[in-house]
Amino acid sequence: MPVETIAWTGQSVRIIDQTLLPIEVKYLDIGDIETLREAIKSLRVRGAPAIGIAAALGCYLGVRRSAAGDFASFRAELKRVCDYIGSARPTAVNLFWALERIQALADRMSDRPIEQIKHAILNEALDMIEEDHRICRAIGRHGAELLRDGMSILTHCNAGGLATAGYGTALAPVFYAAEQGRRIHVYADETRPLLQGARLTAWECREAGIPVTLISDNMAATVMAQGKVQAVFVGTDRTAANGDVANKIGTLGVAVLAHEFRIPFYVAAPLSSIDMSLESGEQIPIEERNPDEVTHPFGRQIAPDGIEVYNPAFDVTPHRYVTAIITERGIVRPPFTEGLRRVFDEANTRRSL
Repeated sequence: MPVETIAWTGQSVRIIDQTLLPIEVKYLDIGDIETLREAIKSLRVRGAPAIGIAAALGCYLGVRRSAAGDFASFRAELKRVCDYIGSARPTAVNLFWALERIQALADRMSDRPIEQIKHAILNEALDMIEEDHRICRAIGRHGAELLRDGMSILTHCNAGGLATAGYGTALAPVFYAAEQGRRIHVYADETRPLLQGARLTAWECREAGIPVTLISDNMAATVMAQGKVQAVFVGTDRTAANGDVANKIGTLGVAVLAHEFRIPFYVAAPLSSIDMSLESGEQIPIEERNPDEVTHPFGRQIAPDGIEVYNPAFDVTPHRYVTAIITERGIVRPPFTEGLRRVFDEANTRRSL
């Protein structure tokens, strides 16, 4: 892949500043929790899996200099750190999955020395990076079964390597198919208002040697009607137990269009992005972002002063529009409630062996 999205240098968290792409490729070394939270909040690091990894590393940054002399004091400090990081973005479930995983690790080690717990937290975060590589490769392998040589797909926002530790979710099948010698063409929605499709997906595909065509969001219907697209692949920030999918704003419109034109709509979702505690997408919290992203995109005013703005960062696509969900454990088709539960049961059984 063209870049390494997130890494540990030995002293700091290194990320590529995605707010500067595609004009500038710049890495940031982050050594404190405040700067890391700001990086998550401001989308310098983004994408549900990458946010989860960043959060886990942030836990270590937050407690590595803790002077707590007993576990109760250390645990209270860790909780404050997790709550602080968790307040950065409410929708991506990987953020909370990672924070809960770190806290559960600490609880299992409550009888160990504090320094040993700190070291274990760092190792757990680093393990998440390796796990993410394996998971995304598996999603790529399963999803590539849905791609034929010469096919064109449409994607919305960015769910490539930049959204993960380096291989991607929705674009992973494209990368995997290309490695097998298949020619896959990508149509990338620009994804307003922050243009992740134009700035990130188009750049990432070009750097990886994947043929890509950039379109504005309101062109999706036309390319579908003209038969230029044979499938849609998107990622997810949180998927409910019934298969309802929260993803970048505009995904719902793409799903409705795909349904109208009888084009399969696939969601690439690592199990860590599926929230089995939520019965439906109605329970998914939707982040609302700064109105300036709409009125002053990239520092340039395009709307009247004082205009009212509604700026949800995500929407929820009902499961009836989803053809299949691609996980690291295989492709799940409707009915999703039963299929997703089965996948989780199989994964839990395997972990317990």
